[in-house]
Amino acid sequence: MEQRKEIEIIKKPSLFMRFLNKVEVVGNKLPDPGTIFAILCVLVIGISAVVANSGITAVHPGTGETVSAVNLLSKEQMQLFLKSIVTNFTAFAPLGLVLVTMLGAGLAEKVGMMESLLKSFADKIPSKLVTATIILVGIIANCVADAGFVVFPPLAALIYLGIGRHPLTGMFAAYAGVAAGFSANIIISMSDALVAGFTIPAAQIIEASYTSTPAMNYYFLCASAILLTIAGTFVTERYIAPRFENAPYEDTGYDATSEVTPKEKKALKYAGISVLVFVAVVVALSIGKDSFMADPENGSLVSSNSTLMAGMVPLITLLFFIPGIVYGIVAGKIKSDKDVAALLYDSISGMGSYIVLAFAAGQFLALFNASNLSSLLAIVGAEWLENVGLTGPILIVAFVLFSGLINLFVGSMSAKWAIMAPIFVPMFMLLGYSPALTQMAYRIGDSITNPLSPIFTYFPVILAYAKKYDKDMGIGTIMSAMLPYSLVFAIAWILLLLVFIVFNLPLGIGGSIYRTM
Repeated sequence: MEQRKEIEIIKKPSLFMRFLNKVEVVGNKLPDPGTIFAILCVLVIGISAVVANSGITAVHPGTGETVSAVNLLSKEQMQLFLKSIVTNFTAFAPLGLVLVTMLGAGLAEKVGMMESLLKSFADKIPSKLVTATIILVGIIANCVADAGFVVFPPLAALIYLGIGRHPLTGMFAAYAGVAAGFSANIIISMSDALVAGFTIPAAQIIEASYTSTPAMNYYFLCASAILLTIAGTFVTERYIAPRFENAPYEDTGYDATSEVTPKEKKALKYAGISVLVFVAVVVALSIGKDSFMADPENGSLVSSNSTLMAGMVPLITLLFFIPGIVYGIVAGKIKSDKDVAALLYDSISGMGSYIVLAFAAGQFLALFNASNLSSLLAIVGAEWLENVGLTGPILIVAFVLFSGLINLFVGSMSAKWAIMAPIFVPMFMLLGYSPALTQMAYRIGDSITNPLSPIFTYFPVILAYAKKYDKDMGIGTIMSAMLPYSLVFAIAWILLLLVFIVFNLPLGIGGSIYRTM
């Protein structure tokens, strides 16, 4: 009898997977992110001096003021920079957000509540739906402003651990949902009100009587959330999981095989009750035009000036802190205030690397904003796009890609739109398109490249989280993991927008495709 030989077939990686591997290798050869930000600081200072001395100027479309580069090498600017180094660090927006949020989320994790909760969660949701659920929740998490970037990725990592999969796969899927899917949602949020606040005045340049609402993109945003959930699930299982599922990771002490004890179940029950009570209190404080949580000027709950939106970070912190305390007391993990203090110290102690990155990133953003280079880049780029002579859907696609390119260099969504809206909204209106379409095209471009940019505000955050499972994690690994999401999201999102244009579907409440006279 002839003996059969077992032949091991090694599947050759696809061309795209080899490309991603190359991106990872090249990216990881770059200096430490802190060093990169330091280098960028030097480059910005040098470029600002060159551009300022060249006499390049641009006219701000919103204010009509002449914008020119500021020479950061001048005596006055160097003195100002030296005086503001500390405030540049403390004023770095994500720093306080991350640390304050971690006081609540970190305590809930350290006391064991998150582990018990996620084990219960993993048992109830079919494993085939976990990835889709994480992508969708990541997209929806944008309704709590920037807190979604801080809270959800590490939770997704624990969820994946709970179902026996690599934590980085879950973390990257969640980060892609929050970052690349930033402008998709099923809930009207502060970002809708924020962009509409620039779109409407820009439209009134052409049509003084023009009015609209923050819900002008709502239908499209809902469709986008569904589409990107499907696309994100495909990317995760097709490209991300194969790269990480068999890779080793640091032991964090999370025991995915242990069961939730009766005492822990009781603690979860009381913690859940405390959450319901807290939510009920917040809802009660949000009822009525003159409610505690409303904007005192217009009674809105979603405006940037409302107590609800402006206080979202501390509310999110309390949403974790209160049930964490309750869980710890019932489970016997907290017996005195000293235990609470020790847990808080422990939760913050692991953020040292992020604090260092935040210092360097804060200096770069301060210098970049002070140089006026961001405004010049946006204005000059917008003028170029206006003059290339493109029309129709091709112009819309070009505008999406242009917005995505600008987003790699200028992080603030509102800052970019404040400059670009007065140019493109009137321009597209004269071509027959509605302000709602222009706004949506901008939001797509502003989202898809979020996770790719090392200078994106929350890139250091995800890097710090990822190092928990891989101490040698570099920016190349994250960029290579995010690239498939950005590419697939861009293709899917643009195609969806073209479908809405071709079939003349409404983008939202009061948001048509074409301008109505």
